[in-house]
Amino acid sequence: MTPTEWRAREAAHAARADALTAARRERTSRGATHPVEDFLFTYYAYSPGLLRRWHPGAGVELPDAAGEPRAAWRWYAPGSAPGSLVVDDAAVRAEKAPMLRSIEKILRLTAARPASFGCFGLHEWAMVYRQAEHRHAVPLRLGRAGTDEVVETHDLRCTHIDAFRFFTPEAVPRNRFAPTRETQPELEQPGCLHAGMDVYKWAVKLGPLVPGELLLDAFELARDIRTLDMEASPYDAAAWGGVPVRIETPEGKAEYVRRQRRFAERANALRERLLTAAFPA
Repeated sequence: MTPTEWRAREAAHAARADALTAARRERTSRGATHPVEDFLFTYYAYSPGLLRRWHPGAGVELPDAAGEPRAAWRWYAPGSAPGSLVVDDAAVRAEKAPMLRSIEKILRLTAARPASFGCFGLHEWAMVYRQAEHRHAVPLRLGRAGTDEVVETHDLRCTHIDAFRFFTPEAVPRNRFAPTRETQPELEQPGCLHAGMDVYKWAVKLGPLVPGELLLDAFELARDIRTLDMEASPYDAAAWGGVPVRIETPEGKAEYVRRQRRFAERANALRERLLTAAFPA
């Protein structure tokens, strides 16, 4: 890659990242928040400033880069040519070995497993089941009694630990599975919306081993999934500009599954790209 080529990719990445984070940065400047869009920045704790940093990925030497700000970034080392930089692949893998093994295992097993499309996003409903108060300052679309009835007349089959751990105590025994951190690699499956959002988490954790373009593709997937996650939730999505997906109806279920299938395809494609980038055969 020539200096002109990598600087063009770096500039394109920064511009794309800035466009993706513009609304978040504007809200932050005036102390405002958005319950749907800000989730990606608070839950995954990766700032707009870090998101706009472009990395070429492992094994790519950047000529004429030693005088650039990235020379002071962690995980960079001098390349084989004078004045060049390269991601210090060996140092990253040595320091993060246990985490990398865990990420690779989850990515490979999830991508290889058949997708399940029968949950209908009921994890969000289970998080408020029989609760007098809930965590969002947005009304429940069906009210408390109506929300509880949806949970009680459906089969809870959540496989994702980071959704299941927020279930109310009354909802826990209703779930078909009892996910734990230890069983996550065995239970994670491509149809799960939260597993799809977590592709972005894995890209973040893999750091400079992942090309910047792939990181932003994963961010966009997580953003799109988050929208459906909240539109299909028990909250009144219209309160923040969304269109409710009424999963308690046959039409709502069909809409949820249609979008869920597309997300599963996108997520698995990104999983394969992450595996190729960070764990080449």
